[in-house]
Amino acid sequence: MILVFFLVLSVALISRAFQLQVLSGESLKAKADRQHTRVLKLQTERGQILDRNGSVLAASLMVDSVYADPSRIKNRTRVSVRLSSILGLNKRKILKKLSRYKNFCWIARKISPGQSSAIKALNFDGVYLIKEPKRFYANRGSAGHVLGFVGMDSDGLSGLELKYNKYLKRVSREVLWGKDARGHRFYVKASADSKKEEENCTLILTIDSRIQHIVELQLKQAAERTGADGGTVIVMDPHTGEILAMANEPVFNPNVFSRYSSELRRNKAITDCFDPGSTFKPFLVAAALEEGVVKENDNIDCENGRYFIGRKVIHDAQGEKYEKLSLRDVLKYSSNIGSAKVAERLGKEKFYQYIRAFGFGSRTAVDLPGESSGILRKSENWTDFDFATIAFGQGVSVTAIQAITAMAAIANQGVLMKPHIVRGLVDSRGRVVKEFTPTVVRRVVSSLTAQRVTSMMIDVVEAEDGTGKNARIGDVTVAGKTGTSQKFDFGTGRYSSKKVQASFVGFFPAEDPQIVIFVILDEPKTKRWGGQAAAPVFKNISEQILRCFDSDVTEREVVTDERNIGIQNISTPEINNSHAEIDGSVMPDFTGMTMGNVLKIVREKGLHIKIIGSGWAVNQKPAPGSPIERRLRCSVLFRPGY
Repeated sequence: MILVFFLVLSVALISRAFQLQVLSGESLKAKADRQHTRVLKLQTERGQILDRNGSVLAASLMVDSVYADPSRIKNRTRVSVRLSSILGLNKRKILKKLSRYKNFCWIARKISPGQSSAIKALNFDGVYLIKEPKRFYANRGSAGHVLGFVGMDSDGLSGLELKYNKYLKRVSREVLWGKDARGHRFYVKASADSKKEEENCTLILTIDSRIQHIVELQLKQAAERTGADGGTVIVMDPHTGEILAMANEPVFNPNVFSRYSSELRRNKAITDCFDPGSTFKPFLVAAALEEGVVKENDNIDCENGRYFIGRKVIHDAQGEKYEKLSLRDVLKYSSNIGSAKVAERLGKEKFYQYIRAFGFGSRTAVDLPGESSGILRKSENWTDFDFATIAFGQGVSVTAIQAITAMAAIANQGVLMKPHIVRGLVDSRGRVVKEFTPTVVRRVVSSLTAQRVTSMMIDVVEAEDGTGKNARIGDVTVAGKTGTSQKFDFGTGRYSSKKVQASFVGFFPAEDPQIVIFVILDEPKTKRWGGQAAAPVFKNISEQILRCFDSDVTEREVVTDERNIGIQNISTPEINNSHAEIDGSVMPDFTGMTMGNVLKIVREKGLHIKIIGSGWAVNQKPAPGSPIERRLRCSVLFRPGY
């Protein structure tokens, strides 16, 4: 009987063990893990953002965050008071967290080094520090509207940080910790998938931080000088569509993005629409010349300053009264009436077609989020008066990026290029992941027409009686156009006589354009006309760019030769082992290296670099083996087929 009892008991125990260990083993293990371990997902460092010369614009640094295990804290009130005084937080809110959560709660994220030291000194049981990446932006957030910003969990929320988030942000890392039977904490592991860790990329921009600094400073000074509410400046290479600088005033510092309203964080260069005013006239002239409906020396009746369309009347600006003007003088003196007469010869439908061809009424597809398409009604919906006012840039709304891209087409012999602000992406191993090469959108007008319009725009600036004479820059010939547009008052339903936007758009050298600049000031108070307020800004920026790049003439010629280089599907070339042993006193040999490898070495040596082309390094200046002098600046030429 006893033997049967023990036999039954043994079978029961074995069955129970089998059920616990085999049938229910996984579920019970998971339950135990949940009770004794906790998983915390932390973000890894985001990829850097560099300008075209390798200067860091955005980078991540590891800083401390504070979290707590309330089950380990005996005197929660005391802890709350001490943490509050160090972190500058409300002690009641800290106490509420400690009372609400059992095993884990965040107290403060990404604190300062001083706060971190003070927390460590407390040595409170249940209060811990852990490393997290914090985004930092150079030069108080220069190019802040372009770069954008990231949230607390390292997700891009605006600008390039948002647009290229999937390339900049790696997979999060998991931190696991456990508790023993007495509740003491011990770490299990802190790791991430090594393959996924390599997925973040470095973003290389077309922006030149030196030009960006010049633009931001001059725009700020212009706003202060004229009493303007704000403004925008864009600088572009007309042949490639590369944006060299993009700035808005007031500035926005993404290091402290929460201090700014959503309006101040908005990149108005691509989001905000405005009536272009007389800066629109060169596109009308280009269309009329291309269609052959007018010649440069045709006399156009400007009606002595008053032109009736039905019961409405058009005036020339500043009370000017012109009788007859040539097409060249219509542009030089910026006659509204002359422009309306030219538009009549062209016709509504043709004018509309050319406006669209120059890119107005649709997005440019610049690689930034939030771009607006502007406002352009179809020509069949224009009244005769609408038609006349659109001829001189009122009744149509455009963005700054549209305006400069269209003007760049005239500077580029009539060919419209797609604007872009990112040159490429390089992974953590120095391999080119993506490259953005110059993209032709369409030919808008012939090169001959573009040259004729350029010639007229030279008169606007260089002629003694031209409206843009304040944009002259010494020995370099400038082609440009002024603009002053009334702002629409939605309260009255009319254009305001007091609120205006002053603008200037131009390029230089006019004979072989390398730089296009668009300037707009919003509601200037002391100098309200484009020639008075915006043209001097163009002049100041241009002169400083020329001084800054006086020593780069040879390099600019190389850039011109390499404009159409694109990247091909090729494998990483073998790198000579001699590159690994670099003499610290001489210039290294970059030949055959990827852009990422070159940037790494340059940063280690403290050199300044100019990147030309893309792909693999094929040439450099100074030559390999040259002595490295203090603050030496080198240029490296890349090609795709090395």
